[in-house]
Amino acid sequence: MIAKLRPFITAFSILAIGFATNANAQEDAWRFQLTPYVWMTGLAGDVRPLATAPTISTSRSFNNVLDDLDGAFFMAGSARRDRLVLFGDITWASLSHESTLLPGVAIEGKLRQRSLTAAAGYQVVNTSSQYLDLLAGARAWRIEAEVDVPALGVGASETERWLDPILAARLRSTWSPQWSTLVHADIGGFGVGSDSTWQVVATANYQINKALHLSAGYRHLAVDRDESGTRIDISMSGPLLGATWRF
Repeated sequence: MIAKLRPFITAFSILAIGFATNANAQEDAWRFQLTPYVWMTGLAGDVRPLATAPTISTSRSFNNVLDDLDGAFFMAGSARRDRLVLFGDITWASLSHESTLLPGVAIEGKLRQRSLTAAAGYQVVNTSSQYLDLLAGARAWRIEAEVDVPALGVGASETERWLDPILAARLRSTWSPQWSTLVHADIGGFGVGSDSTWQVVATANYQINKALHLSAGYRHLAVDRDESGTRIDISMSGPLLGATWRF
């Protein structure tokens, strides 16, 4: 009897080894994803490009920001190999705004913000429905601010660059084969670059197919820096829409 079953046992063993080898190969392979997104953000805070320049205080809804918007670009991405996680995010936006300094005296301001976040970490929780990544990295900032008072013939401009260390956590939860949620939170600065920076992102995600996901959610990003008379205390928050390509 055993002799008759031996060919089937051998074939089953070969298939089992093949599946195990394929699973190990998938764990050892890098997996990537890119997410371009639209961030419908409002803007609030204070900007003073120089100690001798006036401070611009603003609180703008997305509709107001859209009127002032010169251009914007947002992209996030990640790479994974087994439980190793690499993460990156790029934001760029350029705004122009005019307000009143004194009756009959206008003040014109321009703000260009760029940030690059890069982090690496480890997936500490990996269950059938919950995945938690802990990461450490840095956020590089470049903020250009210009203030002009044409009626008085004065103006000032300054470009600030600095690097903030950050700590981050990302929790992904699956609720069905198509639906999942993602919560990302990070905090940094710690007086190294800025006094503080932090952000929270939460999205609901729908799987179209294995390669494409659509996302909708909310993001808040803030930075507070006061250095040599230069003051940058701004926060950006609003809903977002994105599409993720996995490969």
